[in-house]
Amino acid sequence: MKPVIALVGRPNVGKSTLFNRLTKTRDAIVADFAGLTRDRHYGIGKLGTHEYIVIDTGGFEPDAQSGIYKEMAKQTRQAVAEADVVVFVVDARAGVSAQDYDIAKYLRKLGKPTVLTANKAEGMTEGVQLSEFFELGLGEVLGVSAAHGQGMRTLVDTALELLKLPEVDEDAEPQDPSVIRLAVAGRPNVGKSTLINTWLGEERLVAFDLPGTTRDAISVPFERDGQKFELIDTAGLRRKGKVFEAIEKFSVVKTLQAIENSNVVLLLLDATQGVTDQDAHIAGYILESGRAVVLAINKWDAVDSYQRETLARSVETRLSFLKFATIHYISAIKRQGLAPVWKSITQAHASANRKMSTPVLTRLLLEAVQFQQPQRSGVFRPKLRYAHQGGMNPPIIIVHGNSLEHVSESYKRYLEGRFRKEFDLVGTPMRIQMKTSHNPFAGKESD
Repeated sequence: MKPVIALVGRPNVGKSTLFNRLTKTRDAIVADFAGLTRDRHYGIGKLGTHEYIVIDTGGFEPDAQSGIYKEMAKQTRQAVAEADVVVFVVDARAGVSAQDYDIAKYLRKLGKPTVLTANKAEGMTEGVQLSEFFELGLGEVLGVSAAHGQGMRTLVDTALELLKLPEVDEDAEPQDPSVIRLAVAGRPNVGKSTLINTWLGEERLVAFDLPGTTRDAISVPFERDGQKFELIDTAGLRRKGKVFEAIEKFSVVKTLQAIENSNVVLLLLDATQGVTDQDAHIAGYILESGRAVVLAINKWDAVDSYQRETLARSVETRLSFLKFATIHYISAIKRQGLAPVWKSITQAHASANRKMSTPVLTRLLLEAVQFQQPQRSGVFRPKLRYAHQGGMNPPIIIVHGNSLEHVSESYKRYLEGRFRKEFDLVGTPMRIQMKTSHNPFAGKESD
């Protein structure tokens, strides 16, 4: 699993700027969960062979007693609980503040690996001008400048070294391709645990998250009609008798990692609450990760006809980017509508790993162009010549030709529709990449 780095500090020390540097984005991949807009953003970064998850938090006041600051402190504590290593960010130019002492005291008491990072340190001499931060009792001070990109590699190296991560083995034996790794994802209380317990046929698992163990992944082997599955927990499944009070029932980190480790994701929605912002953000991350997906709307028996119509419109508009996914209406507690879900899961997995021959792809491409040519862009008319498969899970189709950088997104969607229909691709996203051929004689003088 990807290690998790949490950025912690008082307001306005540059945590968000640092977050954007570490993830090479301008916002989180899964950003702004409802109620967390001031507090936690999640993103993915990579250094060498190691990928990691970064959590950006709001300004931390450990002793806040009321209002928004109390809620922000609660969310920061959750981020620290989810993290493997904490990056404590201070302001190199403002110096040590009373709030920095409070945060340092909290982190020392926690005992989690911590990197003390002085931001805005461009042009400063670390040994002299950053020496006051040793008073915080967290060891060496690392000077960086998030705004200018200075010290980023050293920061990540230092954080990952604290975790003593093994090198990624490129030649490691791959997972058994006959086993479908299935993650059940969704917001808290949509019925994930109930559904899995129903599948397993016994209530041997219950949901909880224990601070410090929120990242533990649990896989449950399962077989149905001769097909082997591995159910990946996103609900914090544990055996009965080991239930503890949770900091928070919903662990974003666990959900992200479960999605990444899966072949197919079953996105579970709550019919009684409709499509929420959290649902849309989780769906967006599934799409970003390229995972095959099946939608299941739980508690269908608990809503009337008007609510069902409203929900159908909400799914159509808010989750329009998952229009390739099959939708099922189920009741996990009453065991209604569950059998067709398995057929869609295996179909989505098969579609994600479909092999597509170059001659067939090229024929489909040329037929599509003959039926509708791409729009001209100025003096350029894109010319699409041939296509081949560039990868699976998700399927990647690479189109070769001239001036393909001018092909519009709408035309790519048009091509995607024709490819999907021919190969019966259901439940999986598809990537279409344009690769322009360069004329080797361009720019040379003729003899």
